[in-house]
Amino acid sequence: MAKKRISQQTQNINQQLKQKTSQINEKGVFLYNEPLTISEFAKALHHPVTDIIKYFMKQGKLFNQNQILTQELMLELCLEWNIDFEKAKVVTYENLLENINLEDDKKNLVTRPAVVTIMGHVDHGKTTLLDTIRNSKVTNQEHGGITQHIGAYQIKTNNKLITFIDTPGHEAFTEMRSRGSKITDIVVLVVAGDDGVMPQTREAIDHAKVAGVSIIVFVNKMDKPNVNTDRIMNELANCDLTSEEWGGDTIFVYGSALKNQGIDELLEAILVIAELKELNANPNRFANGTVIESHHDKNVGSICTLLIQGGTLKVTDIVVAGSVKGKIKRLINDTGKIITKAGPSMPVQVLGFETAPTPGESFIVFNDDKLARKVALVRQTEETNKIRNNRQISLGNLTQDVATGELKQINVILRADTQGSVQAIVQAVNKINVNDITVKFIRATIGGISESDIKLAQTSRSIIYGFNVRPNHVIREAANNAGVEIRLHNIIYKITEELELAAKGLLEPTYEDKIIGQARVIKTFHFSKVGTIAGCVVINGFIQRNSKVHIIRDNVVIYNGEISGLKHEKNDLKIAKKETQCGITIKNFNDLKENDIIESYLVEEVETK
Repeated sequence: MAKKRISQQTQNINQQLKQKTSQINEKGVFLYNEPLTISEFAKALHHPVTDIIKYFMKQGKLFNQNQILTQELMLELCLEWNIDFEKAKVVTYENLLENINLEDDKKNLVTRPAVVTIMGHVDHGKTTLLDTIRNSKVTNQEHGGITQHIGAYQIKTNNKLITFIDTPGHEAFTEMRSRGSKITDIVVLVVAGDDGVMPQTREAIDHAKVAGVSIIVFVNKMDKPNVNTDRIMNELANCDLTSEEWGGDTIFVYGSALKNQGIDELLEAILVIAELKELNANPNRFANGTVIESHHDKNVGSICTLLIQGGTLKVTDIVVAGSVKGKIKRLINDTGKIITKAGPSMPVQVLGFETAPTPGESFIVFNDDKLARKVALVRQTEETNKIRNNRQISLGNLTQDVATGELKQINVILRADTQGSVQAIVQAVNKINVNDITVKFIRATIGGISESDIKLAQTSRSIIYGFNVRPNHVIREAANNAGVEIRLHNIIYKITEELELAAKGLLEPTYEDKIIGQARVIKTFHFSKVGTIAGCVVINGFIQRNSKVHIIRDNVVIYNGEISGLKHEKNDLKIAKKETQCGITIKNFNDLKENDIIESYLVEEVETK
């Protein structure tokens, strides 16, 4: 029986790996993956090779059967013969875990528990809420009351199970999304009744919206004085979360996690949404799911928390998570009990991976050790190649995707110096309407560009725009490593013009500030003849005399100008290198203060390819 299961799964997977990707499917749509020769194309469409050669001869093109056809030429032929055309998804060893066909027959599906993530601003009571729901003291065991790791737990209410995932931050939630893992069905957004909507509240909303999950608002700390629910509802309505009381479709629950108030109502709301979403899975097949957390223990090896999303995971199962293979030695549930199997929506801690897989990676059970090892090895190679050839998320690349019809929406994250600037830019950009291409703001707020913005941009394939704000060298490096483009402007129409051209697929050469160095002001000296001299230390790159500069204070550009003097003690300098001290004067600007950043740059024309 075991051998039959082994051969059946291997046979199914091999069949998908070998499946033709250039063919007409049962709906009459031509699926293709890569350029084909005329001979291959003719065979896939069941058309004579001579018909295709004659078609191109009429256009003055002399092709033979070995001529490679581009996507445009194949599309042209499909239009000629009234055949729909679509790019196919190919299952390979590299993407097997994401694209293998795991669809189940409806008769094999059973209702599964909802998976819920708790999110919100720091100190608004996320962990206390989960602690109250679980009737245990997680908060007291954690350092300073802050969650130090990702945990996943199950509770039972009204004879139904709910799985809760508690994350240490929105970045972890987004990191999983960036790897294509959709583990959450519902997000509970915790907002303190005495504090209202805060920066991390807005971040949580942004991340939940990008994930496309349902949101329930839990207004916490209702036992505190100075609670203003109308203000909270108004602030959340401005974030497109309008309560049912105000005619919206977002469920608001009011209570106190500390006083155990509103908990039953919250759980009931979760069950209602879960029922409406008709969540189900097939428990009677090999398991698949997502890695929630992993670490290495020197005594027992790699320890992972897995969320089962389909099938049933058992002891001795052979598993591949990302590029890591393992054999399940032990299963432990959220209460610490050793179990023999785990079904859909169940979080479980496992031992047996060769190394710790990355959180957010998909996993799947194989019953063929050789196939599992081959998949893991191929994916290791592919991961290395991806790091080397990571395609940058840039406006130029998105413009190309628009031009080829592969993109219908340009995602933007905006950071600006004032709320007035944010509103003006959003209003101006929302007027862009070109060939049904839309520009969507994933986030638009005041303040400097942050690492959270980089993560969100990477997940949602967004361009980051900074208006009168400047990223520091740490953020620039993070963006460069993530392949995310940051575009900086101080004129609103330049942003709208750029995005409109991108929507048309006609982005023209632009002028870009090439940052060559940054210096921090450590002391200022005022002289009536020369004005203010800033005593500085060069913290990044180098500072060049007579170069253009941005004066940055608290991540916001407060002045654009030019260096008029660069000295070391009494000696004039052409260049001040990294970690050296120097004196800098700025032409027509004397309002320099300690900790200001003087950013030296050159203006270069950049041709968008």
